[in-house]
Amino acid sequence: MRNLNQFADVTTGVVYVHSSPAALCPHVEWALSSTLDAAANLKWSAQEADPGLLRATVDWVGPVGTGARLTNALREWSALRFEVTENPSDGVDGERFCHVPGLGLWRGSMSANGDVMLGEMQLRSLLENHADGAGLGGALDAALGTAWDEALEPYRMGGVGAEVTWLKQRVG
Repeated sequence: MRNLNQFADVTTGVVYVHSSPAALCPHVEWALSSTLDAAANLKWSAQEADPGLLRATVDWVGPVGTGARLTNALREWSALRFEVTENPSDGVDGERFCHVPGLGLWRGSMSANGDVMLGEMQLRSLLENHADGAGLGGALDAALGTAWDEALEPYRMGGVGAEVTWLKQRVG
């Protein structure tokens, strides 16, 4: 008999800590380790876009929803610039979470190629709230996370050649 479970049990993703003060690095590692129940021995490197700050990247494997749990653990520190991705899996859209000091947290659904997806009801709400067209461009930019992408782009480029760490959480 065919398995009727149409949703994936496990998925993958990446945590990009784009910038962290050195004093927060052990706290970030602890938060990642406790969320994934796996040792996070990150390889921190200098963030070229902002001297004095550090960066690290972690690939992870875990149950669907792990991206949101990792984001929740990291958002406790408002000084962090980070992104958490969760790849799409069977029956589940991908997600991307971005945090920038001063902007806060943004979340978007992601397609398999990394595009932000806006749902029908989200678009209908934007059209209804901006029926005359005024402000629709800004509302679409906010929904697409444009301000977060613009703020993070210089920090994304600061990691060329940085080492990546893999974390795996037991599933099942």
